[in-house]
Amino acid sequence: MSTQVTTKRISTRDIRARKGGEPVVCLTAYTAPMAGFLDPHVDLLLVGDSLGMVLYGMDTTLGVTLDMMIEHGKAVMRGSRRACVVVDMPFGSYQESKEQAFRNAARIMRETGCAAVKLEGGVEMAETIRFLVERGIPVMAHVGLRPQAVHTAGGFRAHGRAEEEAAQIRADSLAVAEAGAFSVVVEGTVEPLARALTAEISIPTIGIGASPACDGQVLVSEDILGLFAEFQPKFVKRYANLGELVSQAAASYAEEVRARSFPGPEHCFGVKK
Repeated sequence: MSTQVTTKRISTRDIRARKGGEPVVCLTAYTAPMAGFLDPHVDLLLVGDSLGMVLYGMDTTLGVTLDMMIEHGKAVMRGSRRACVVVDMPFGSYQESKEQAFRNAARIMRETGCAAVKLEGGVEMAETIRFLVERGIPVMAHVGLRPQAVHTAGGFRAHGRAEEEAAQIRADSLAVAEAGAFSVVVEGTVEPLARALTAEISIPTIGIGASPACDGQVLVSEDILGLFAEFQPKFVKRYANLGELVSQAAASYAEEVRARSFPGPEHCFGVKK
């Protein structure tokens, strides 16, 4: 009689407990196959609204819809077994009111089965975060550079150099931690500030373009794999150049088709003459 082994997923409580300990490894995933490749190696898979740019060719994340995030969240849950899966709440799905945020967050969790949602904002979103957490929805916060607010923040740039801006990011970080977020993404923030935040707040900081002293790191998988060539952040190290390999494979295939040397049924399906 065969026995089925069930893999226990890493929980938000597990991630929270990593504060000051072993760094949290996080990558983005948008599809079931990619989730399957990454799952054995990461603690957390983020279904980021960056999929708007990476998969759909958008200029920003602002055009991403709730339905898009839910469908990709479902795919990542199907493709993974052990990683904690967090789904981004897209622009316009939570800023209007805490009640709107709850309705949409509840829908994301109900339809995808994910462990938590992520939303951008600090002091101004603290009440919403507390409202969600008190109603059973774990929240990952996001401070510093906020892609959904890129037009009002002056574009993609390092944050926290100016004293006033650094003070605001510090206040944002403290506010989301006190509101009950289980972790916080710190993006595009100068290293001294990110390092200080990590030492000061009670929840894990997940850096992206911030300090290596953060409690964990997250990157867009397509960036480190060389599958997204339109823009490469300075802080991203490429561990492979799969985009070039894909292009080479497509070129080889095209050459064989045009030369009429593409394998026939006997090669593809084992059909004997």
